[in-house]
Amino acid sequence: MSTPRGFRDRRDDSLMSLVGELPQLVRNLITAEINAAKTWAARTGKDAGMVGLWFVLALFVLFWTIPAIGAFTIIGLSSWIAPWLAALILVGLGLVIVVILALLGLARVKKMSNRENPASALSTDARIVKEVADEF
Repeated sequence: MSTPRGFRDRRDDSLMSLVGELPQLVRNLITAEINAAKTWAARTGKDAGMVGLWFVLALFVLFWTIPAIGAFTIIGLSSWIAPWLAALILVGLGLVIVVILALLGLARVKKMSNRENPASALSTDARIVKEVADEF
């Protein structure tokens, strides 16, 4: 007899038929765990690449902000007119961009670290199976 979702009703199955299906169920579980590990590795690799990109962009902007700080200091000390104000605005804009890019990278790191990895899922599954086996 089938349930509405398509699963068989196993109440009337004998113990031997259930034990006979155990290898297939174990194989399906192992295959599902391997697929979960592959998916986790792909997502984590993608997120790590994005983190690297955001930090490289932040360092690129910071690289060009440092000469602007030098230009601000030189122009500001040599003349107290508009050129130092322009350099100050450039430095401020560069630092704002660096902070935004770094925060985007940190947000991706937090997203990546909150994801459940397959090793912990596998250990949880093993603990559940052990608890069920200890009951019998």
